[in-house]
Amino acid sequence: QVRLVESGGGLVQAGGSLRLSCTASGIISSTHVMRWYRQAPEKQRELVAIISSDGSTNYGDSVKGRFTISRDNAKNTVYLQMNSLEPEDTAVYYCNVRWWPTEYWGQGTQVTVSS
Repeated sequence: QVRLVESGGGLVQAGGSLRLSCTASGIISSTHVMRWYRQAPEKQRELVAIISSDGSTNYGDSVKGRFTISRDNAKNTVYLQMNSLEPEDTAVYYCNVRWWPTEYWGQGTQVTVSS
């Protein structure tokens, strides 16, 4: 059974940094495209970052240049390094993987950025 567990969220002041982790079990994360999404109150879920099996990455326009997605294959973990955080980054952050025909989500981790 596939399970994704996020951690690393918290409260930080604007301009600060956080690193989120997503540890996978039941799946070898390095062989799949892994995604980070976020959802702010009363807003649609937004794609934040993607890392492919070949290590290539892509980012949402709102986080380009500030966030970095990476992976540690030995730990089966994907990270999201978030720098220069802004109040607009406040959201629940979710890890995601699609393994046909199922899409898996973690439980989410709350990030709150104070101004």
